Amino acid sequence: MHVTLVHVHVKPKHIDDFIAATRLNHLASVRESGNRRFDILQVPDESSQFILYEAYATAEDAAAHKQTEHYLTWRDTVADWMAQPRQGVPYRALLPED
Repeated sequence: MHVTLVHVHVKPKHIDDFIAATRLNHLASVRESGNRRFDILQVPDESSQFILYEAYATAEDAAAHKQTEHYLTWRDTVADWMAQPRQGVPYRALLPED
């Protein structure tokens, strides 16, 4: 399984907009055949900071996600709302085993 944790810091005035746009991306992403999990997490004490937990069966499935219409729409929609560039950190899931 291929997991990416995407660290996102949003400008405070765009938090609600970001959540709404990310919800649409989430709803479409969880329907992708290679998707295993797509969680949106918000830091409780820092409401402008988020982590997107994206788990795909393979690295190829994760790469295919970045070519989908819903991802491209999300990426372009939220770009100006970032307080700093988002950072995706890839991981190789060890457990649970597939």
